[in-house]
Amino acid sequence: MPKGNGTPEILDQPASAIATAIRQGKATARDVAEIAIAQVEARNGALNAIVDFDPAEARREADRIDSQRRGGFDGALLGVPFTVKDTTWVAGRRVTNGSQIFKDFIPPRDALCVERLRAAGGVFLGMTNTPEFAAKGHTENKVYGTTRHPMNPALTPGGSSGGAAAALGAGFSPIAVGTDGGGSGRRPAAHVGAVGLKTSAGAIPSPFGFGGFFGPLHGVIAPMGRTVADVRLMFDVMAGPDRRDPVSVTVLDEPPPARPRIAYSPRLGLDVAVDPDVRTAVDAAVERLRAAGWAIEAADITWPEGTTETAFAPVTMAAAVHMYGDLYKRDPALFGDNIAAMIESGRKVTGAEVAAAAKLADKVARTVAAFFTGYDYLLTPTTACVSWPVEQVFPPTIEGKPASARGHAVFTPLFNQALVPAISVPCGTGRDGLPVGLQIVAPRLHDRPLLEMAARAETVLAS
Repeated sequence: MPKGNGTPEILDQPASAIATAIRQGKATARDVAEIAIAQVEARNGALNAIVDFDPAEARREADRIDSQRRGGFDGALLGVPFTVKDTTWVAGRRVTNGSQIFKDFIPPRDALCVERLRAAGGVFLGMTNTPEFAAKGHTENKVYGTTRHPMNPALTPGGSSGGAAAALGAGFSPIAVGTDGGGSGRRPAAHVGAVGLKTSAGAIPSPFGFGGFFGPLHGVIAPMGRTVADVRLMFDVMAGPDRRDPVSVTVLDEPPPARPRIAYSPRLGLDVAVDPDVRTAVDAAVERLRAAGWAIEAADITWPEGTTETAFAPVTMAAAVHMYGDLYKRDPALFGDNIAAMIESGRKVTGAEVAAAAKLADKVARTVAAFFTGYDYLLTPTTACVSWPVEQVFPPTIEGKPASARGHAVFTPLFNQALVPAISVPCGTGRDGLPVGLQIVAPRLHDRPLLEMAARAETVLAS
């Protein structure tokens, strides 16, 4: 890796260490940007993680930060490079939402999360790839093509924040802006050995942007990073209410309980299929946490009747028809297979089915809230399997059984419906040395206590 101004390989350091080095004059934002640019130019061609990249702009942003620093400016992310998922607005850049419909769209302004990252001194590096409308667990689209896993380009990093995860795994930046409407920030992070946070609904305001099929409560901005500390720093910069977002909220600012009550649910109480290598890695991680003093007991959530990972599909399918059905009728070639299937299925969905799915989502949220009156945290696997071949949209089998399109994703979407925070941290490896993630879930608005517990878990599991 190139070295700027005689400094060590600073891009390998945590975000806070990069900012400190710049703050202390040991490096400049331009030094760090040059290292990041060199990494992207060397590796991105094989991965297709960053899909809109302008080195000149990254250099200009870094030079601006250095100029402001000389004038006395400081910020929590001083000179730290970050990427943004191609669903989230960045002023003046092409932001496509993974769709040919928006292939020439230039947003009028930054999304609020991007605005806050820049205000804290962050340096925008590039846009990362996403499946069309962020609606699939495999990152490919008709605009930019397919993203590949940084450890093995024959595999997928998952989705929908697959480009963000691949960029982290490739060392392009220490932090990345993803989104999470059903696990899209947690699962790709797990697949590449990174950290992904699904925030409490409203914790990071999002008043400007495309909107989506998942709604303002179930789909959230997802801070992603190489370490929990990086994600926590990013969260602290981006979180906080904004009057322009009617669902924005203030999260708790307190430590975890002195003696937290922790549940472990290896099959989520739904008897879902889990590959043996994933189950072995997560079981071993839980035992290491127990050995470190964590009080963990086996316990499942008792879900409402009819709860599955696909029970809420009528809402998203109906939303797809509402938003793009007329355009699909005029020009179906604009759409990928997944969205086309959603629209075709959505035309058959009844109002009663949409209402029933929405009612079930409310029951799920209340059920999870009730569970957290008896426990402070819940542990589960993040994914049911490790990464799979990039040519396959989803793994055909899990635990030796035929898998549905969402079989790999069963552990994450219910917590979007429940509006609670959840985080994936690396916890070991499965077959072929591929990363496995441990998901930690907390009550609504307990994002900061959750981040502290995740940092403790990270310390134990990395030792």
